[in-house]
Amino acid sequence: MKKVNLAIILLFSFFMNSCEEVVQIDLDTEAPRLVIEANLKWQKGTDGSQQKIKLSTTTSFFSDQIPTVSGAEIIVKNSSNVPFIFTEIANTGEYECNNFIPVIDESYTLTVKLNDIIYSATETLKSVAPIDEVTQNNEGGIAKDQIQIKTFFNDPTATNYYLFQYTYEEERFQNLSATDDDFFQGNRFFSLSQKDDLEIGDKVTVTHYGVSKTYYNYLVILITISGGSSGGPFQSPPATVRGNIINTIDKDNYPLGFFSVGETDTRTITIQ
Repeated sequence: MKKVNLAIILLFSFFMNSCEEVVQIDLDTEAPRLVIEANLKWQKGTDGSQQKIKLSTTTSFFSDQIPTVSGAEIIVKNSSNVPFIFTEIANTGEYECNNFIPVIDESYTLTVKLNDIIYSATETLKSVAPIDEVTQNNEGGIAKDQIQIKTFFNDPTATNYYLFQYTYEEERFQNLSATDDDFFQGNRFFSLSQKDDLEIGDKVTVTHYGVSKTYYNYLVILITISGGSSGGPFQSPPATVRGNIINTIDKDNYPLGFFSVGETDTRTITIQ
């Protein structure tokens, strides 16, 4: 017995020492790439004049800070070449415009000039069907024991693309989904909250976005990579997903991010 116990002790010690070994992992690093968060959103019931664009760069895997980018010149123009100038807020990397004029189906061109390099993209402002009802089902889910929220709208007969976003008060968790209207065109349809543990008193905000087909395709890839519950599509992409913004000087040195212009509708409810 003593010999067996000694063998066990020695074996245990071997594994404990092995666990303490430091393993060095070499991670490939790339030069920082510009990230342009230019998602102009026109909330129904507002004039849409207040808009914001953020500039940052990618950073190393182990960094806990996102470097901001200052000193850029940012202009958005409509099809009549009316300029909307975005001015930086005190070295924050955030640029705001207070006189933007949103028009459904209008074409807009973004121009970002930074260090003598010009980045550009063009998008069309898409409408969104208004939210007409939000319902609560206390017997939802596969097991019929979850609280589920459905948000209904009447889809127009034209082809439309949507982004659905559910956010939860004081939580980073959110649901994101993108869809076309192939299977419900011209009919009443709904988006659905996917959070499993909603409780009475929780506040849920749902936002429906009208998006272009190009932005829809981009979102499908981005949401798939992020698992549908990341910090959101309006933040730095979790992987190298190429958007619609080009570097007019060097196309291979493209920025990350997407220039989108769309109408939104939002509701906030409290679980009863």
